[in-house]
Order: sequence, then structure tokens, then C-alpha cells
Amino acid sequence: MAVINETTPDSQKDLSLYRRIREHPHVLRLTNIAGEMLPKGLYARALLIIITPIVVLEGVIAFAFMERHWQAVTRRLSEATARDIAALIDVYSDLPKADNAQKIVDLARDRLNLKMEILPPGDLPPPGPKPFFRLLDKALSNELRKHVQLPFWIDTVGESQNVEIRVKRDDAILRFVATRSQTYASNSHIFLLWMVGSSVILLTVAILFLRNQIRPILRLADAADAFGKGRAISEDFKPRGAREVRQAAVAFLQMRDRIKQHVEQRTTMLAGVSHDLRTVLTRFKLELALLEDTPETRALSTDVNEMQHMLEDYLAFSKGDGGEEAKPTDLPELLQEIVDEASIYAATIDLKVRKSKGDIVLPLKRQALKRAITNLVTNAARFGDHIIIRVAPEGQWVRIEVDDNGPGIPESERENVFRPFYRLDHARNQDEGNSGLGLAIARDIAKSHGGEIALGQSSIGGLRAIISLPQ
Repeated sequence: MAVINETTPDSQKDLSLYRRIREHPHVLRLTNIAGEMLPKGLYARALLIIITPIVVLEGVIAFAFMERHWQAVTRRLSEATARDIAALIDVYSDLPKADNAQKIVDLARDRLNLKMEILPPGDLPPPGPKPFFRLLDKALSNELRKHVQLPFWIDTVGESQNVEIRVKRDDAILRFVATRSQTYASNSHIFLLWMVGSSVILLTVAILFLRNQIRPILRLADAADAFGKGRAISEDFKPRGAREVRQAAVAFLQMRDRIKQHVEQRTTMLAGVSHDLRTVLTRFKLELALLEDTPETRALSTDVNEMQHMLEDYLAFSKGDGGEEAKPTDLPELLQEIVDEASIYAATIDLKVRKSKGDIVLPLKRQALKRAITNLVTNAARFGDHIIIRVAPEGQWVRIEVDDNGPGIPESERENVFRPFYRLDHARNQDEGNSGLGLAIARDIAKSHGGEIALGQSSIGGLRAIISLPQ
């Protein structure tokens, strides 16, 4: 049977776009850089979404209006200046030079507000640098070309407050100096003030509005985080904010109630199962005690004890943290208690606590975390004779390490051993009484605190188990 691979035009476009991007890795790098520069928080992103289009639209409108205004006013001013200069040139051409040169200069100064000089004949200066915005040069040049109709030279850059114009005649060069306001409508400060002022007002309104809209989302996130770590949710937490946020908060509260009900039902069921199975095992032990001490009864007694240990592990795994509430707990004190209780093992156990500014007190489910660390210590004591327990705060986390000098676990198997009922085939997991649940229970308890557990290479040659807990 033939297989026909059909692609739609849209998929072909997407594929070709993807290929072009792959052929130009710098485009992908620029995209990644832009993604890293953009804000990550909802508050900042919402502000960006609101402010950016408004400011851009406002800027385009204001720029278009001011640009047209500048062009119209500048053209009118340049036309008036060019007409004045043309009139002065005509007067200079018609009157005798010797007698009336000074009168023309005075007329330009007193009546037209132009500074005029009559220079000896010669060539015009070479063209100077052009300004970045050539609006004045363009408008003034067009008007002079239209009204004067003589070679001319203008300088709008040399003196920031004045504009110099030179007109070449056969008998002289006429130099005119006008103020910039006579030829150019410079209102850039108004434009900048308009943009900055309106942007500040918009930003202030948006911040005040968004702060009230984001606060319920942050409260919902804090409540979900606290519930996920087994901590008590603030009593004043109620659905607030926009309709969608209230719906999410109501759904979260309903989910919390269902989870609590499920945990309570499971705990009640496990308590009944535990009681009934322990009763049966107790009867087995009593019946075995009444029998004669023979190799068969000793084997049966060993099997009963193994069944009891495996039952305790299964129940502990199914029970999890048992709905225990998190309370402030002195972690070094808890670890010292675990070390004291583990003194029955043949291994040497050292506890090392890194010095910190204050006590290491965390909101913990004390019995659950004790069970998790005890599982790690028991596992280490089973395969090594030297154990080191370290605890140290690291930023927003607290790190607990359990090192041993046993045979360790291959790196390829370190993730598999966290699977329930998983057993290795090497010397670290060959004892018959091992149910394969110790590490799975420890990881579940660590995750119920919002933390994690990982395995690594011990500094003393064996296995290192690392529990990371949030402060």
C-alpha cells in the first residue's frame, strides 16, 4: 500500500520559514536574546501590552501633527525672510551705493530685524555640513531660490541661535544674519513635554489599575504554593479580582477540598487495613510461639517478620505524609534525633551542620521528613560502615546530604531506583527484606515539601543522597 504524504499550503509555508531560520542562526540568536530581554512577570508584561501601543500611537499622531505644523510654519517664516532679503537686494540695486549703503543696513536692522553687511565681491564659501534634520535648509533654500534668483549660501549649523545667508552679486556679496526664530519654528520641547507627560500619566494609571488586578493572582499563586508544600493557607484567602481569577480561585478551593477528602478517606482505609493485617500477623506470631523450636518454625518466623516489614513499607508508601500539617521545625535538632536513633546500627554516623546567621528552622511535616531521612540513613547503614550527614542553607534552599562508603549505585540506575518496587541486581539491593520502596517514599515526602531528592557520588566513595528543601 502506497503512503502519500500530503502537506497543506500553510504547513509548507511553516516548513519553509523554519528552514530559512535554520539557515540563518543569527536570526535565531536574535530571537533568543529578544526573548531573554522581555519581562517574565505577568505584571510587567501586562504593563508592556498596555503602554506600548498607546505610546506608539500617541507618538505617531503627535509626530505627524507637529511635523505638519513645523513644515507649514517653517515654510511661511522662510518665505517671509526670503521676501525681506529680496526686497533689500532690490533696494540696494536701485539706489546709489555710496550714499545709501548705510541707510539700507539700518533699514534692515530697524525695520526687518536683519543684520546686513556689504562685503567685497568674491566667491561664496564652500558648502558646510548639513544638519541632521534638513527641514530649515530645504525650506529656506527653496524660498531663496524662488524670490532672490541669485547665487546664495546659507549656514544653519554654525551659530545655533542665528542663520547666516550670503547672496552673490557682481559688485558685492550681501551678508544677512537672521535669528533662528525668524526662519524656523522650533517646538521640539513642546513635543517632548507632551510625550513624556502623557506617558507618565498613562503609566501611573496603568500601574494603579494593574496592581489591583495582579494582586489576586499572586495570592492564588501563594495559596497554591503553600498547599503544594503542605503548609497552611492564609485564613483571609478568598476569591477576589476579575471574574476569571475568581473562577480559578474557586476551582482551586474545590480541588483542595477534594484532595483533603481523598486523603482522609485513604488514611482511614489504610488504618483499617493496617489494623486487620497486623492482627493476622500477630496471630501468626502467637501460633508460632506455641510450636516447638524447629528449623521449620524458625523459617516461618523469619517469613512472618519479613511480611511485617514489607507491610509497613507498603503502608508507609501508600499513606505518604498522612495529612500531617507542616509546622516550624528545628532541622539540626531533628537530624540529631535521627542520628541518636540510628546508633543501633554498626555504622559510624557523623552530623555536620554548616554555620549560618540564624537557626535553620523550616515549616516541615516533622514525622514525614524524619521517615524520609531515616530511610536514607538506614539504606546507607545497610551497605556502609561510615555515614556523614551534612546540612547547609544555600540561598532560598536547605541542602541535606547523606554520604556513605558503600558500593554505590551506577549513574545509569540512579533515577530508576526511585521507582516503586524497583530492585537492583547488584550487591546494594540483594537483601531479601528490601521492598524497593525506601527511596520512593523519601522522594514523595521531599516533593510534598516542595523539594526534591537526587543521588550522586559520595565524597567518601559510596552513594550520596541529597534532599533540597525550600526555606
